[in-house]
Amino acid sequence: MNKKGIEISMNVIIVAAIGLLVLVVLSVIFLGRMGGVSENLSNCEVQGGKCAVQCGSLDYGTENHQAKNPTISCPDDAAGDKQVCCLPIRI
Repeated sequence: MNKKGIEISMNVIIVAAIGLLVLVVLSVIFLGRMGGVSENLSNCEVQGGKCAVQCGSLDYGTENHQAKNPTISCPDDAAGDKQVCCLPIRI
């Protein structure tokens, strides 16, 4: 009986299993960090903005933040009013 053929196939199976395990571990690490990145992209303060009821207003401290960004959500204020993300206009 030829044992070399059996040993080669067992080695291939073992290497493939180890490779698959490494890929699974790397994907879990990579996908875990991707959640933090997407969270930062949707954060108004990280983008340089301010959450306020009205943009461009002295009353809300957004006189330098004129542009509304509807894609970034902000929590409601203490009174329950809907806030928007106000970004500064850069020239």
